[in-house]
Amino acid sequence: MILLGVDPHKSTHTATAVDPSSNRQLASIRIEASLPEYRRLLTWARRWPQRKWAVENAKGLGRHLAQWLIARGESVVDVPASATSRVRELSRGGRRKNDRIDAAAAATAACLHGDGRGVEPEDHATALALLDERRVNLAQARVRATNQLHALLRDLLPGGAPAQLSADQAATLLRTVRPAGQVERVRKEIARDLIAEIRVLDKKLLDNATQMEALVDTSGSSLMDTPGIGPVMAGRLIGRTGHATRFPTSAAFANYAGAAPVEIASADKSRHRLSRSGDRQLNSVLHTIAVVQIRMPKSPGHAYYQRKLSEGKTPKEAKRCLKRRLADHVWRVMIADERRAKSLPVQGV
Repeated sequence: MILLGVDPHKSTHTATAVDPSSNRQLASIRIEASLPEYRRLLTWARRWPQRKWAVENAKGLGRHLAQWLIARGESVVDVPASATSRVRELSRGGRRKNDRIDAAAAATAACLHGDGRGVEPEDHATALALLDERRVNLAQARVRATNQLHALLRDLLPGGAPAQLSADQAATLLRTVRPAGQVERVRKEIARDLIAEIRVLDKKLLDNATQMEALVDTSGSSLMDTPGIGPVMAGRLIGRTGHATRFPTSAAFANYAGAAPVEIASADKSRHRLSRSGDRQLNSVLHTIAVVQIRMPKSPGHAYYQRKLSEGKTPKEAKRCLKRRLADHVWRVMIADERRAKSLPVQGV
């Protein structure tokens, strides 16, 4: 088995073949980032029938090449840039750095240090991640437009406008304004444009939620059977997690989501503090689910929360315990969904 390390850049990619038994570099090639050059790279690599690709940052600059290789039956692993940097620091070479060395370091990290993670073909999880990112951007744009509208209405109306304001409510309030001069006319005109912009954003957010719901249903996910999880929350969980099987345990998933407390121990003293690391978007989803379940008297989360309060936990501590428990539950559900999907027969076969 020969490892082919790849150091990708925006316009060029460098690949280095490494023999894992001796850690010796066999050959190297530099190509332009284009489809004809991809084909030249694959032709070059076919001299080694038994091969595996180790692409640095295969979910970033190396995404296109990694997915192109996977579509042609190649085995690809993703190597984080921090791993290749560590290999360079520990190797003999006086901290030299170039594309060929980086490519070889990616192969070495994947083989000797086990830092490579298998790259899967893009599927519904990738599509949901894209829709979720788009939804976040749309929501932020709506917040900005709404804040601007509130500032204008505050200057146009005595007392301003209510905090929770829809586009229709804002239009109704704006119709009561009779501009007394040029400045107020400009304010009203801008406010009218902002209301139109908010309506467009609301429509896009609704379409986005519909797309996410359709993809979640198509994926066969059962996350929405959990109280507090709707189509948008389920889509975000799947999109941000990817394949749950990449986490060996529920504890690993909870740590990734920032829901696992951090132990601080010294001598015979031990305590736990709130984790500020992890995927904060996933953490936000778990927080929302926890809050919804706490407000639902018949939900399992409500009963668990009350039990923790009776044990002497503060409301914040009890909520953190519930988030940790929800992380376990969500991971188990996604694992079961993935296993069920793999066991289903392929249509048309």
